[in-house]
Amino acid sequence: MKLIIGLGNPGKEYEKTRHNAGFLVVDALAQKLGASFKFQKKFNAEIAQTKLEGEDVLLMKPQTFMNLSGESVRAVMDFYKIKPKDIVVIQDDKDILFGQVKYQTDRSAAGHNGIKSIIEHLSTQEFARIRIGVAWKDKEKMGETAEFVLRNFSKSEMEELNVIIEEICGKILS
Repeated sequence: MKLIIGLGNPGKEYEKTRHNAGFLVVDALAQKLGASFKFQKKFNAEIAQTKLEGEDVLLMKPQTFMNLSGESVRAVMDFYKIKPKDIVVIQDDKDILFGQVKYQTDRSAAGHNGIKSIIEHLSTQEFARIRIGVAWKDKEKMGETAEFVLRNFSKSEMEELNVIIEEICGKILS
């Protein structure tokens, strides 16, 4: 079984923020796979069960808020007996320019609190990550990190992000 986790914050006010790039990708994946999310209290997460190339896959959106994501991830891993090598985490990254995507495995949290929480709860960083760049070229205009990642994408950024999401979904589904 594979576990694909989109990181973000629950609630309408965060839906189109930079910090919710991971949620936006797993929402698109669920739609493409004909799966629907259901809140599961025991995990404090929205979970969609599906199959990909005959293999069971869970899509997950922790509902703990970003900084506590590891709690939900650990609960799902323990329940379904999923190994870290079978996990893909999709996250925003304010250190990568908007429009860029990096696919990596076994990397540090690099200051991302959601990833930091997952690493702490799993006691390993040996899982795959898809890092979606959300930074502006002029980093000084971004201001404080917490404020920046909780800003909504602009209309033009959302249009470009939708293309990026399609590309990521294509890689995952191929």
